[in-house]
Amino acid sequence: MIMASIFDIAGSAMNAQMLRLNTTASNMANADTVSSTEKGAYRARQTVFSTVMDNAAGGGVAVPRIVESEAPVPKRYEPGNPMADADGYIYASNVNAVEEMANMISASRSYQANAEVFSTTKSLMLRTLQLGQ
Repeated sequence: MIMASIFDIAGSAMNAQMLRLNTTASNMANADTVSSTEKGAYRARQTVFSTVMDNAAGGGVAVPRIVESEAPVPKRYEPGNPMADADGYIYASNVNAVEEMANMISASRSYQANAEVFSTTKSLMLRTLQLGQ
């Protein structure tokens, strides 16, 4: 494997994890939002990763799409809420804060691991160049 492709793989993985972190942050920011309709309620989003296999370039990680959660949207009876529908119900987001925090920790650690791969590869390349001196 060419050393440059290691940088490409680690870089693509870091980009994918950054997108995952941004999606998780968006979910956390919308965790307490409500809507007057079930259709208008915020639904948690998740990144979908895929492997990129390319014999010429090596490979990497891609994010082909971001999907919405299929979990049901909670419905609460709050007739005094200005967002309530005609029957007095509001619809909250289906974001699970505990799952999102675990997702955030996982994405952060994966990002850090790929940054370490990047750094170690750079150090090994520099040491290899110094062998000839």
